[in-house]
Amino acid sequence: MSYFRKVFAIVSKDLTTELRSRDMLSSMGAFAVLVIFVFAFAFDLRVEKAGRLEAAPGVLWLVITFAGMLGLNRSMAIEFDRASFDGLRLAPVDRSAIFVGKALGNFLFMSAIEIILLPMFVAFFNLPFFKPLILLSIVLGTIGFAGVGTLLAAMSASTRLRDVLLPILLLPVALPALLAAVKCTAGALDDAPIILWGNWLGLLAAYDLGLVGLSVLTFEYIVED
Repeated sequence: MSYFRKVFAIVSKDLTTELRSRDMLSSMGAFAVLVIFVFAFAFDLRVEKAGRLEAAPGVLWLVITFAGMLGLNRSMAIEFDRASFDGLRLAPVDRSAIFVGKALGNFLFMSAIEIILLPMFVAFFNLPFFKPLILLSIVLGTIGFAGVGTLLAAMSASTRLRDVLLPILLLPVALPALLAAVKCTAGALDDAPIILWGNWLGLLAAYDLGLVGLSVLTFEYIVED
């Protein structure tokens, strides 16, 4: 099998498992929707439209971050609880293919939740989130978060404190990407000239290339016994 066929096989396995159980998407989606409702009603009662414009990018990425951590933790916990990750390690595939397949699956799950989130943000916050640069910022931010999160979820999944350990490990490492994603989303939402916030977009792209590339290289050592 070629490298990409191996990656596709791992992604297909994760998608098939999720379509049968719907555990991950249901928990991520329910959490995200509830948080949006809380913020929407709180802003409707206490915050004017100008304040919503300033706070909306941060709220969006707050919801994406915590819903994403639920999915990341669940995706690796299933593998370790069912001992299926041992089968992946014994399979005649590169460790990097396992990582890329798992990370791509997590990216797709997060993207599915974001497809639900954005129309809700448009409806509740009355702000134009469907802009090309906003969508680009969300895609780049999700790539970085899912890539690094997959590596750290694999590190914490075999521990008893994985539910607590993953946020402690992930949030400091993902902070540059999240900060850059919030700045890019805010700049695009404000229709500010890209020269004013383009450096943040460059930082986000550099984070994806550097940290996700480093995660691919180190995954083999992380999953060794």
